[in-house]
Amino acid sequence: MTDLFIEVREGDIDPSFEIAEMRDDKIGAISSFFGTVRDITGDLKALHLEHYEGMTEKQIEAIAMKAMAKWDLQAVRVIHRIGRLAPQDMIVMVAASSAHREASLQAVHYIMDYLKTDAPFWKAEETENGLSWVEARAADDKAKDKWRS
Repeated sequence: MTDLFIEVREGDIDPSFEIAEMRDDKIGAISSFFGTVRDITGDLKALHLEHYEGMTEKQIEAIAMKAMAKWDLQAVRVIHRIGRLAPQDMIVMVAASSAHREASLQAVHYIMDYLKTDAPFWKAEETENGLSWVEARAADDKAKDKWRS
């Protein structure tokens, strides 16, 4: 049975703690992705994230379950933050463990590609000019599409 942990929260993510929670004698690989808020334009004060409570967690769980069906994984952890986040704040963690590295690496990549497009989050950028909603990116849809073949 695969251990699955999904959480949407305002609090920070502690990488050492989260990875330690996944360790086990049967695991040979733990792969992870930790995403941070980036300031591409140089004037970002914060990123505001909202979500559809209950539905967001169910959608992330569905994505993780598809990854678990595709690869032989021992554990999957997905933590996504909401609220007001400053540049360099950690925004998301996706981690997967498996007996061998390839399964966990592929699963993390897959989950992130689907998380970016299918999980109901809304982002607004806070700058000197106020708040503006972030539009969906075609590049994210393209990244997800590669998994369909």
